[in-house]
Amino acid sequence: MPMRVISGSAKGRQLKLVPGDSTRPIMDRVKEALFNILGRDILEATFLDMFAGTGSVGIEALSRGAAKAVFYDIEGRAIQTIQDNLKTTKLSEHAVIRRYDVLSLLKQKPTEHYDFIYIAPPQYKGMWLQVLKALDANPAWIPVGTLVIVQIDPSEEEPVELKWLTPTDQRRYGNTLLWFFEGQYEERSIRTEEKSE
Repeated sequence: MPMRVISGSAKGRQLKLVPGDSTRPIMDRVKEALFNILGRDILEATFLDMFAGTGSVGIEALSRGAAKAVFYDIEGRAIQTIQDNLKTTKLSEHAVIRRYDVLSLLKQKPTEHYDFIYIAPPQYKGMWLQVLKALDANPAWIPVGTLVIVQIDPSEEEPVELKWLTPTDQRRYGNTLLWFFEGQYEERSIRTEEKSE
């Protein structure tokens, strides 16, 4: 099924799919619902698209006025597809593409602040939970105000206990669940804890 940019500067542009079945493209109606929820907060935002696949979500963010999108994927075919889709949409100038393992990345210190972090890993492997726990273990990625969005199949949902991420909303669209978490980390909260020990 063809994918497209729904709104903004690249509205209507068709996007390529990643060859094979290693990615799970987001349905247009789910993507539209997501960006209706984010609303004007996307303007001038920095968007991190993890397990980016086609790049469709980060590209939609750029099309709607995000200042920058950073795309991570470990698959070479996904990286090529993202590059092609950014050329098609003429949004390459505001994008950074990196071929890297997300869980390895999250062990490092972030090099910049992200307003939105989108997580849509391969299905049925529990990777979404690993990524949330990795963020929680390295909370410099999730300062107060950062919104983390997880895209999973509803059957993958399970309770998760996190210290620095608070669940704020959940929306189901057929066989897609979007789960929203807000970052709660402040530098001083770590220092306060250290003093009280």
